[in-house]
Amino acid sequence: MCRNIRTLYNFAPPAAGDEVHAASLQYVRKVSGFTKPSQANQEAFDRAVAQVAATTQELLDSLVTNAPPKDREVEAAKARRRAQARYTITAA
Repeated sequence: MCRNIRTLYNFAPPAAGDEVHAASLQYVRKVSGFTKPSQANQEAFDRAVAQVAATTQELLDSLVTNAPPKDREVEAAKARRRAQARYTITAA
């Protein structure tokens, strides 16, 4: 369920609000055990997502590093290569 949570820090361009929201949604889903909460829990669920997103954005805004920002396209290409190597089936 949490496979969509990606590292959001130190990328060029910086993480967008929708990326922070998506990561927050995945986190709250994992912690609550709900992929879609009931109507009775929807308000609490949405509030938790908003609070986690705000705290995550605050964290990302306050972190500092001397490392150069990573390029999103380069990192995505690396991830695709790792996935291809992991899921490639070799004939025996």
